[in-house]
Amino acid sequence: MEVKNVPVHVGIIMDGNGRWAQMRGLPRIEGHKAGAQTTEKIVVAARKTGIKYLSLFAFSTENWKRPKEEVEFLFHLMYEYVKSKLPLFLENNVRFRAMGRLWKLPPYLQEAFSSVEEKTSHCTGMTTVFAVNYGGKQEILDAVNRAIKDGHREITEAVLRRYLYIPELPDLDLLIRTSGELRISNFLLWQSAYTELWFTDTLWPDFTEEEFMRALLDYSKRERRFGGVK
Repeated sequence: MEVKNVPVHVGIIMDGNGRWAQMRGLPRIEGHKAGAQTTEKIVVAARKTGIKYLSLFAFSTENWKRPKEEVEFLFHLMYEYVKSKLPLFLENNVRFRAMGRLWKLPPYLQEAFSSVEEKTSHCTGMTTVFAVNYGGKQEILDAVNRAIKDGHREITEAVLRRYLYIPELPDLDLLIRTSGELRISNFLLWQSAYTELWFTDTLWPDFTEEEFMRALLDYSKRERRFGGVK
């Protein structure tokens, strides 16, 4: 399946791990383990297509409401994933970045993110962004407050963008959400003003490279006018 009009920046809300496990009579953590395997496959698939930025919603600012044991497991799973996939990132020329209110995460997870970011900083094939303890509203608020602290009296679009978590992250072209939910859940609000949306009922652990390619193919057929007329 060939995609001619490849988006520059794709975001994915990786939803449905818990339901995937519950449908199989398994603990929710087993769904997160299966979801991590899907993440690896989609990162490699995205790199092959020529996508330049892949942003993955791994943990939201609202996810702290989940049971403490599940939150702690998710953090350890992210730690193991990021550390163990360093060879995969390097082999595929993928730069790793993390964004969100990272300073509120456990120190061991902050260290892992920082270490892998540094070791992949030279990679130019694709940038994979993990959004962890991330919220779109929170990112905008943090940006405005930092700009004010630096003495800006008027916050323009150009000024605000400079204070986003990753200022060079381009606007989102395509946002994919799995599991049948039809909302964007506070993800990349500033960057998704004109993003194309693509929803699927497939739960994240069952999301395949083939379905990912179908989303890209559907995107390639759309006409993007950005408020104008063609």
